[in-house]
Amino acid sequence: MKKSKKALKSPWLEFYEEEGIPAHIDFPDCSMVDMVMQSAEKWPDNTAYTYYGHKVTYKNFVKKIEKTARALKNYGVKEGDRVTICMPNTPEGITMVYAVNMVGAICNMVHPLSSEKELEYYIKVAESKYVMVFDAVFDKVYRLRDIAGLERIIVVRPSDGLGFLKQRMYKLLHVKKVRLPANDGRVVLWEDFIANSYFYQGNYHEERSGNDPAIIMYSGGTTGAPKAVMLSNLNINAESICDATMIRQIVPGASVLSILPLFHCFGLGVCIHTPLCKGMNCILIPAFSHKQFADIIKKNEPNFIVGVPTLFESLLNTKLKSNDLASVTAVICGGDALTQTLRDKVNHYLESHGSNAKIRVGYGLTEGSGAVCLSPENAFSDGIIGLPLPDTDFKIVKNDTFKELPAGEEGEICISGPLVMMGYLNDEAETAQTIRLHDDGKLWLHTGDIGYVGKDGLIYFAQRLKRIIISSGYNIYPTHLESIINSHEAVLTSTVIGIDHHYKGQVPKAFIVLKPGYKPGKRLEREIRELLERNVPIYALPAAYEFRDKLPQTKIGKVAFRELEKEEKNK
Repeated sequence: MKKSKKALKSPWLEFYEEEGIPAHIDFPDCSMVDMVMQSAEKWPDNTAYTYYGHKVTYKNFVKKIEKTARALKNYGVKEGDRVTICMPNTPEGITMVYAVNMVGAICNMVHPLSSEKELEYYIKVAESKYVMVFDAVFDKVYRLRDIAGLERIIVVRPSDGLGFLKQRMYKLLHVKKVRLPANDGRVVLWEDFIANSYFYQGNYHEERSGNDPAIIMYSGGTTGAPKAVMLSNLNINAESICDATMIRQIVPGASVLSILPLFHCFGLGVCIHTPLCKGMNCILIPAFSHKQFADIIKKNEPNFIVGVPTLFESLLNTKLKSNDLASVTAVICGGDALTQTLRDKVNHYLESHGSNAKIRVGYGLTEGSGAVCLSPENAFSDGIIGLPLPDTDFKIVKNDTFKELPAGEEGEICISGPLVMMGYLNDEAETAQTIRLHDDGKLWLHTGDIGYVGKDGLIYFAQRLKRIIISSGYNIYPTHLESIINSHEAVLTSTVIGIDHHYKGQVPKAFIVLKPGYKPGKRLEREIRELLERNVPIYALPAAYEFRDKLPQTKIGKVAFRELEKEEKNK
């Protein structure tokens, strides 16, 4: 199909000119690790990451990546293999991401709090034979060793990335020792895994192109069932380069609080890869605690704070002195809608504690490699998500059509460009439903979100087209929870909605109708809860259960979940 000569309406290009943002970028045709190695060549003595005060320079970080790559090759990892990384933000976790990339394999990024059933699905769908796992959740992975056909399980302790003295102190004070199975050659501790790298002396740096697959992340797709999103080197590298063009405070030597997890696209793309491509310091936070937030800020004096709305709610309740945020030059919020009230409170808090930064809103999705849009500095309209990143085309189309709508009219947000995923792994039907060829000859990602182009030429978010609950920045899909609840022998049907929560934003609540002959009670509720616990992560579990004789229905016989939402709002 020939491309149409009709130009896209791009009113945001005027903002690009005003802000000095390039409309087009020639992206390098290289791997993720190549980008980081280029950083190390430019800024070898800059700090690449800080972990509980332990600092590692770019020069030494690259050495760690190379040693880990040799270890992977020693244990048989080949180009194209999938290595599951089930880790929080630790030095070993981020080192493994780049080492896997270096040997030409693909990172399968998995949430450590995933249920055992979910882990089984993630490992099997990726056909992964190698797993790196945090010791606290080792047991879940080990139980899958035969059913998933695992060849190697690499176990990491949280103290592994610390200096020697801090490591000893951490072990004495904080770490409950995890028992590992004796005489199982499939299980190896991180320290032994790395030590064995010396046995491999061959080539360990495979040349990879931008279009080669690099990362597998997980999303609910359009149906809510877990989908494996395949992202290329170009996807992740373009995210990094575009972020740096949009945020002038991204400079070598600056530091970012890397709180958002590396198994989350926003976390990996914005809080890890972007800073590492620009000579910045990633302050790695493996587990966020509100109680420690003030100490983290005072000890590290970060320049960037990147988070979801709940993190900024937490910031407002942090006891800091009037100048404790003087180091902060940029604040980015994503993962969920930022209310005008919270935005104003955060801006006031920043100013009253010594920072000149104003919170900026990002919008993105896993299928778009993380952030695809960012509000300009000093633009604070309600609902704003702002400017598309360079080379990312936006248009608003009428629902279930390709018809582009004029400014001011709400429709589905579609994006096109280098940030659009390669597709869903092993799911051509869902990929074709999500990435569609339009009459202009371009492939467009249909986001399932509703928005519009404002009179000012910027993009605004209105609502979500697909059912989704966002709790502390994590996506929870009601249809997935409902399918699990409905599998219980006593359940006739169920509906899950999001209810307001003072800190998390929303949490799920399940409404359940039982089959004839079954009666509601604590025992049945416990059975349903235990069923969910085996199949979904802790953060996705319903906060409340309500048994009903029937559920409200629409005229065509579907459950009217909007009525249930209204009921909860009016309580």
